[in-house]
Amino acid sequence: MASLTQMVDEHATASGFSGVVRVDVAGDTVLARAYGMSDRAHAVPNTLDTQFGTASVTKGFTALVVLRLIEEGLLRLDTTIRQVLGVDLPLVADAVTVEHLLAHRSGIGDYLDEGVVGDITDNVMPVPVHELASTERYLPALDGHPQISVPGERFRYNNAGFVVLALVAERLSGRPFPDLVHALVCEPARLAQTAFLRSDQLPGRAAVGYLSADGIRTNVLHLPVLGSGDGGLYSTAEDLHRLWSALYAGRIVTLSTLTEMTRPRSDWPEENRRYGLGIHLHATTDTVFLEGLDAGVSCASHHNPTTGSTFTVLSNTSGGAWPLVSLLSRILPPAREQN
Repeated sequence: MASLTQMVDEHATASGFSGVVRVDVAGDTVLARAYGMSDRAHAVPNTLDTQFGTASVTKGFTALVVLRLIEEGLLRLDTTIRQVLGVDLPLVADAVTVEHLLAHRSGIGDYLDEGVVGDITDNVMPVPVHELASTERYLPALDGHPQISVPGERFRYNNAGFVVLALVAERLSGRPFPDLVHALVCEPARLAQTAFLRSDQLPGRAAVGYLSADGIRTNVLHLPVLGSGDGGLYSTAEDLHRLWSALYAGRIVTLSTLTEMTRPRSDWPEENRRYGLGIHLHATTDTVFLEGLDAGVSCASHHNPTTGSTFTVLSNTSGGAWPLVSLLSRILPPAREQN
């Protein structure tokens, strides 16, 4: 039987994968491989230390910031968003709570509705991307979208809700959202290479995002110049492994808060999974995961609490991560079935 490394190498070659794969089992790193180019125009290869865009993996960090602020007493799960928004975003229903937003059950209109967006590499942002340089500057994009369902009525994946959560966190704490992520998540988890980076000022260790499997057209005109609560964080495979270790050791939020975060709030049969608060849950086991897809970005990080095993796939192409995510989901030791 082929070894794990052989299988990953074969799948990476067959799919033209560009990125990094890391697998940890029972505390040991059993695979860590880099493939493809971080910067195609200058022939800079990806390495294990390359920082990749993570798209909606950011939502997990946003949820942890909000849960930390709850632990500090600045708000509650049942705090209504209107209490913090004031007159801003008047089409958001008064009954929408923090918990509704974290669980994608708010029913608010979405500035980036993935149910109606066409190809992920289309130019889908509703305002010029260079204007989105801070959370407050997302307000014009968030405004003008009517409620589509009653708060709490049903699950519907929603990007806008996590930008609103970032806005709430900023207003209550008086601190910019990137600073909150650094102080409340990255520092206690010891994530030295995780940060919001401007897409027009990427450092040398950050991978350029590409719209296709070949060519040099990048995603710089497709994404906000600086991310916020729904996406835009950059990280490494090592840092995402550290995130799970810190989270399940109680170093970011308490273990009781983690239990609340990973309690299923919704079934998501279309995607064969469930959802908690800012975190994806396997359909039948206790595996938890974060994932993201955007123009020039695809990534996932899965953690199995039963075995303590983690795998992370980060790619600087649109959708490039999924063949390897599918492979690792099939061949790694299964998690414990839940009742």
